[in-house]
Amino acid sequence: MFTYQSEWNFSESPESIIVGLFDKSIKFEGKLAELDDVFQGELTNLIKSGDLSAKKNKVRIIHTFGRIAAKRLVFVGLGKEKDLTFDDIREAFGATFKQIAQERWTETSLFVDSFVTEEVEVQDVAHAFGEAFALATYEFTGYKQKSNVPEKKITELTVFSNVEEEIVLSALQVGHIYGKATNSARTLVNLPGNMLTATDLASYALELANKYNFETEILEKEDMLKLGMGAMLAVNQGSTEPPKMIVLKYQGKENWEDVIGLVGKGITFDTGGYSLKPKTGIVGMKTDMGGAAAVLGAMEIIGELRPEQNVVAVIPSTDNMVNGNAFKPDDVITSMSGKTIEVLNTDAEGRLVLADALTYAKHHGANYLVDIATLTGGVITALGMETTGAMANDEALFEQVLEASYEAGEQMWRLPIFESHKKLVRNSPVADLNNSPGTAGHAIMGGAFIGEFAEGTPWVHLDIAGTSTTNKASSLGQSGATGVMTRTLALFVERFEADKQ
Repeated sequence: MFTYQSEWNFSESPESIIVGLFDKSIKFEGKLAELDDVFQGELTNLIKSGDLSAKKNKVRIIHTFGRIAAKRLVFVGLGKEKDLTFDDIREAFGATFKQIAQERWTETSLFVDSFVTEEVEVQDVAHAFGEAFALATYEFTGYKQKSNVPEKKITELTVFSNVEEEIVLSALQVGHIYGKATNSARTLVNLPGNMLTATDLASYALELANKYNFETEILEKEDMLKLGMGAMLAVNQGSTEPPKMIVLKYQGKENWEDVIGLVGKGITFDTGGYSLKPKTGIVGMKTDMGGAAAVLGAMEIIGELRPEQNVVAVIPSTDNMVNGNAFKPDDVITSMSGKTIEVLNTDAEGRLVLADALTYAKHHGANYLVDIATLTGGVITALGMETTGAMANDEALFEQVLEASYEAGEQMWRLPIFESHKKLVRNSPVADLNNSPGTAGHAIMGGAFIGEFAEGTPWVHLDIAGTSTTNKASSLGQSGATGVMTRTLALFVERFEADKQ
C-alpha cells in the first residue's frame, strides 16, 4: 500500500502527486521553486490569477501536459502556515481523497515536505495522511444490488520525503491503523439490528481475539444468572435473542495490574421497552451499540500496536424489546453489585446493562474505568450533535481522556455530578437506586447512576448519543456512523503510562 522515496524526481514520479500550498508570498521555495521553473513560472501565474488557491481544503488538479512524469499535480490549500494544526492537515487530506475518488485513480503520491511546518512535523503529516486515507475513502453501501462495473479505488500510495524512511512509513502505517479501526466501528454501527444481534457482536469480538491473541470470555444467560447480573438480565427479558457479556483481555505488561477497563454499551436495538419510543424516535435505534463499536475499534488498534498496558474490554450486549416477559416500570431488580434498582423508565436501559458491566470489569481487575455509551437524548439537548458529554469521579483520569480526545480531534465537554445529583438517583422508597429521576439534567442523571457502580474506582463516562452518527457527509466520512471515540480510547490507552507520570 505505502511506498517511500527519498527524493521527488520530476522525471520518475508516479501518475499524480499531492502538494501542499500555504497562503504566503507568491514566490515558491525549495522543490516547489524547481517545479515552477519547469513550468516556466506558470504555477506562479496561476496563483496570481486565483486559479490556484491556498484557501483551506481547496483542492485543484492541474494537468502537467508532459512537462514532468506525473500526469497531474494536486494542489491542496492549507491556509496560513503559522495557523496550521494536525486536525487541519487531516481535514485537508480528507478533502483531497474525496476529490481524487471522483477521478477514479488507482494510485497517487504525496510530497510530504510541502505540508511540514515548525509546529507540524513530518511524522504528524504522515500519520494524518494514513488516517485520512482510510477515513475519507470509507463507504458503507448496505445491501443494494451492486453494479457490474468494477470500482476503481486507490491501492498504491507513494510518499516523497527527505526524512528517514522508517519514521515516515511507521507514522503512515499507524495513522492508517487508526483510520481502519474507526471504519470497523462505523460498519458495526451501520449494520441493521437483524444483521447484528448480541450473538453476532460476540462472534465479531471472537474474530478480533483470534487475530490478536486476546484472552476472551463470553458469558451466556445461564452464567449471568449464576453471577446475579439482574440488571443486564432485566433488559433482556423481553427479547428472543440471548444476551452476551463479552470480555476481551489484552496483557501488555508482565503482571496483570494497573488495568484499564473499557466498557461499551452494546444494545443492538432499543425499542424503549414498555416506555416505548415514538415512531420517529425508534428509527435509527440500531445504532445504540455505538459504545461497544468504539471499544472494539479501540481493541483493534491495541491489537495492532501492542502497547505496554493492560486492558480489559467489557461489552454488555442485548436488544431491548417488548413482549409479555419484558421488564416494566415499577419493577425492582438486583444488580450484580447487590444494589437494588427501582425501574421508573425501561428506556433508560443502557445504564442498567452498564451497571453490571462495570461491576464485572472490576471483577476482572480493572483499576481504572472508562465507559462509553449512546446513553441519553439529554446530552444532545445540552451539547448538540458534535460534542461528546463526559462525566468523571477522578480529575487525573479525566484529564488523560480529555488530552487523548484533543489529539484524536474528537471534542468533548465535561458535565458535573454533584451530591445533589447523586441524591436524586438514590431516591427510591423501595430500592437503593432509581434508574430515571426525570428529564431535568437527563444526561447528568444517567452518568450519576452509572457512577454508583464505579464506586471508588477512578472512572470516566462518555455519552456519545449525539456524536456516534451524523446526517451529513464531511471530508473524513460519509453520513451515518462516525466511529467516534475509537481513536480517543486507543490514544488514551497508548499514552496512559506516560501521561500518568
